[in-house]
Amino acid sequence: MIRAAFQGFLTALVGAFFLSVPVQAQEDLLSRSDVVRAFERIEASYAPYVDLQIAISEVPAPPFGETERALFMRDLFREGGIENAHIDDAGNVIALRPGTGEKTLVLSAHLDTVWPIETDVAVHREGTRLTAPGILDDAVGLVSLLALLDVLEEGGFETETNLLFVGTVGEEGLGDLKGVKHLFRESPWAGQIDAFVSIDGAGPARIVTGATASKRYRVTVTGPGGHSYGAFGIVNPAHALGNIMAHFASLAVPSDPKTTYSIGRIGGGTSVNTIPQEVWMEVDMRSTSNEALADLEERFLAAVKTGVAQENTFRKASGTELSVDPKLIGDRPTGQTAETSALYRAAAESSRLVGFEPSTGTSSTDSNIPMSMGIPAVTIGGGGSGGGAHRPEEWYDFRDAHLGVQRLLAMVLLFDTFSNEQ
Repeated sequence: MIRAAFQGFLTALVGAFFLSVPVQAQEDLLSRSDVVRAFERIEASYAPYVDLQIAISEVPAPPFGETERALFMRDLFREGGIENAHIDDAGNVIALRPGTGEKTLVLSAHLDTVWPIETDVAVHREGTRLTAPGILDDAVGLVSLLALLDVLEEGGFETETNLLFVGTVGEEGLGDLKGVKHLFRESPWAGQIDAFVSIDGAGPARIVTGATASKRYRVTVTGPGGHSYGAFGIVNPAHALGNIMAHFASLAVPSDPKTTYSIGRIGGGTSVNTIPQEVWMEVDMRSTSNEALADLEERFLAAVKTGVAQENTFRKASGTELSVDPKLIGDRPTGQTAETSALYRAAAESSRLVGFEPSTGTSSTDSNIPMSMGIPAVTIGGGGSGGGAHRPEEWYDFRDAHLGVQRLLAMVLLFDTFSNEQ
């Protein structure tokens, strides 16, 4: 049945002209008995990976606290046959499956979640639906890496490309892509990576080919502070922060290129009857255009100065003055992967092979870093479906989850072929 389905996919692909992908490469892949057997094995024996995904998700991995999950993944890579699996200086899990050639393809997923350590991460299972913080983002990606490794090992697949499995730290929030920045800029692998894949969430049709750039700031306003009644009339950092927020929230931004901003967190102060000494807010700004983002950043910083100056001027007679520190806490660059690249072609055709028409888009993921450096990179979804990311009721449905691993296997094998053409 599997072989017949493959032939049906092949016929459909031929009729669609393959978008410049060589027909011979498709025929060669689909006619390989080891690939057919591997696809059959993935579909027939996927159930243990559901349990493994649950186990991974229930290992806490809060921001800047991924060590326990990193150790768990390192040990699983070793059990899967990669004895060199280790944790690097940044906290990433690194596991190399050598190929016979010189090119290196990174296959990655991020270890961290957005959830603090006190979060209950127990997974609730109802039928094929799993619910828990982090079960989708990115327990799906992590289990996909392990399943792919098992398929490669059990099927005896030998690739020309070196496959570097990586579990990255710091993908979420204020992590600022710490792990992948280290991988490409400071680690022994810097300058040695030819292409990069991040598996993040679900959806075997999704291919992120563009990087949404972002700038994140923590704005801290500081003053002398005092009693709300007795010291009334002195400068108030909270009032200045309110001015800043009002100016910032009124900024107009273009819809094309899509440019956005948000005040995500605010805090500070001592009590309701105290003029605070310090207040702060954290801001996220994004755009698909470096130029549009730079313009927004400039106007944001102007709003910061204006808001503080207003409070200082209004309370000038008190002889007190505020100071402000807009600190850059996140900087994700933009970039693009060409659809003519071997990596994109492998991603697109592997999606078609499992019955999905590729859907491309732009997002902010670990792929931002290699894209910004001109290294082909894509972020893809695993099999199954899900929703509610970054919400307590985050969910994942593992029906057809095996398609994600089948797609990954096909993608790796097709990349081997297509990269040799370029």
